[in-house]
Amino acid sequence: MKDSALLLLLSAVSFAAILAACFIGSTVMSPDRLFAALFGVGATGDEIVLWEIRLPRAIAAFIVGGALGLCGAALQGLLRNPLAEPGVLGVSACASLGATLALFYGAAAFSSLVVPVAAITGAISATALLTIAAIHTSSVVTLILVGVGLSSFAGAVMALLLNLAPNPFSLSDLISWTLGSVANRSFNDIALAAPFLGAGLVFIVLSRRSLPALALGEEAAHGLGVDLKRTRIFVILGTGLISGAAVSIAGAIGFIGIMAPHIVRPFVGYDPARTLAPSAFLGGIILVLADIFIRLIPTPTELRLGVVAALIGAPAFVWIAMQRARTQ
Repeated sequence: MKDSALLLLLSAVSFAAILAACFIGSTVMSPDRLFAALFGVGATGDEIVLWEIRLPRAIAAFIVGGALGLCGAALQGLLRNPLAEPGVLGVSACASLGATLALFYGAAAFSSLVVPVAAITGAISATALLTIAAIHTSSVVTLILVGVGLSSFAGAVMALLLNLAPNPFSLSDLISWTLGSVANRSFNDIALAAPFLGAGLVFIVLSRRSLPALALGEEAAHGLGVDLKRTRIFVILGTGLISGAAVSIAGAIGFIGIMAPHIVRPFVGYDPARTLAPSAFLGGIILVLADIFIRLIPTPTELRLGVVAALIGAPAFVWIAMQRARTQ
């Protein structure tokens, strides 16, 4: 399938998914009410529901899913491993740690922006460490080991914070953040993350042309004139900024970065560069549909988006790993 046709199809499906998310909720909104509220001529209640609840939530889910899908595709191209995703380098875990630290020490009481800022700060800190490692090493395996170490350390500190939570209410806030959700997100949350998403996207785009050469191996890529260190630094910086911004919006959500590129890859000839944009669109679509599914399930309390993503993604992860084992 041609890239333009694939992107056009995914764009149309993305628009339909976001529109469906605006229709669906505790009360289904009819098309005439929805479009009246969209253009500011509907009932006040409908406008509040659309502009302050449903539309920001749908766009947040799409942006977060798209960010994770893009990061997964970029990391899989860099590491030449279809099981790589944003969490593999520990950036997502460190972003979650920053958010939970802000919640644990009560800093969130000062402003609703404190927790997202703390998440982005955690991601940038991890990205800085990984960038330093990328400058001083020529081994991808070393980068992965550093990422695993960061992820393990961040996970241990978060477990410690949960264990030391002073009261059930604090514990509930900490757990909610680590499980991931786009409920009650606003356009302000998206706007805060937007500069980091944009900066990360620039780095990914600048490294895009080097990814197909890396699929041939580092030695072959070097022989073709690819600056391996520059590419490695740009991909790490890009995925770090983007995944940190995603965590600042929705908390910890896994497996989207594995699923989306794996589904897209056969349609783009297994070209790492051509996988990037379709993976972003598909990741966004998957997370919007997952969020719609959450709202339709009749449970006493709303399920967390990260839980549903893991329930879908974990079996997919195992299947991908088994398929990879068979081909080796």
